[in-house]
Amino acid sequence: MTKEQDIKKAVEVLRKGGVILYPTDTVWGIGCDATNAEAVKRVYDIKQRDDSKALICLVDSDARLQRYVRNVPDVAWQLIDSLKESDSKPTTLILDGAINLAPNLIAEDGSIGMRITQEPFSKELCYRFQKALVSTSANISGEPAAQNYCDIDPRIIEAVDYVCWSRRQEHKPHKPSSIIRLKENGEVQIIRK
Repeated sequence: MTKEQDIKKAVEVLRKGGVILYPTDTVWGIGCDATNAEAVKRVYDIKQRDDSKALICLVDSDARLQRYVRNVPDVAWQLIDSLKESDSKPTTLILDGAINLAPNLIAEDGSIGMRITQEPFSKELCYRFQKALVSTSANISGEPAAQNYCDIDPRIIEAVDYVCWSRRQEHKPHKPSSIIRLKENGEVQIIRK
């Protein structure tokens, strides 16, 4: 299967409210349409995770990020620009004022974790889907994140609607993203380095 066919099939499943397993700019992820509350609930169920713990979203561009956050603070744009220019590890930004997303995806304080992916497969997937994509590590809650496809628990593989073919043969270390909380008042808090 070509990358093109793989992405096309994944997008078809996402548009029907399905859940996919896919490679990201960090570890393998479980994903769904970030605007579909039923699909988001399935992701929580698959991970056996309490839905009070918010999930993050991947987007492909600055413009797409602005669709889901009411006011992106200036400090966020500065950070995004500096991350693009450097070779730093992928960074998830937790931003206030989440909008246009499934309510069960947004944290109780109204914030959402967003990451602009630069990795070719997930970036193309987000671009083709034209919406934010849930991206949570492909593991049962409390277990280690699946760095490669071969690390994914069979229960997760069986529970999703589509498993992407791209990068399944890969065997190399991948780490979860850094997480930085940015408040509207400009306050910066590093949650995970």
